[in-house]
Amino acid sequence: MKIEAFDHVVLTVRDVQATGEFYARALGMDAQIYEDADKTFHFGQLHFGNQKINLHEAGHEFEPKALHPTPGSGDLCFITASSPDEILQHLRDCGIEIVEGPVPRTGARGPMTSIYLRDPDQNLVEIAHYES
Repeated sequence: MKIEAFDHVVLTVRDVQATGEFYARALGMDAQIYEDADKTFHFGQLHFGNQKINLHEAGHEFEPKALHPTPGSGDLCFITASSPDEILQHLRDCGIEIVEGPVPRTGARGPMTSIYLRDPDQNLVEIAHYES
């Protein structure tokens, strides 16, 4: 067996609605938020490219789940064709604080430039740009 790609990852979050709105506004993802049948909690999906992030509300995770699902424990890297200057301007326009960057990093395909920020649960979000 040889793995080809990620299909999805799961983030455990405190507020699915706030997280969905953040990723839609800041990163242009298609956020789909749902309520359970009893309307006691929310869950969601963030679609981008051929991947997605499932959002599970803390305390209402789907089984099976990670052994210790915890809001704020994620460290994610996303690739964009936008230049570092365009990324910075967009994040500033959205009022999002930059944690670090632009800084040189090495990704799966080689050298890239990264900018770091945090989502509503304080997960570390890296936005990276490959020159070629």
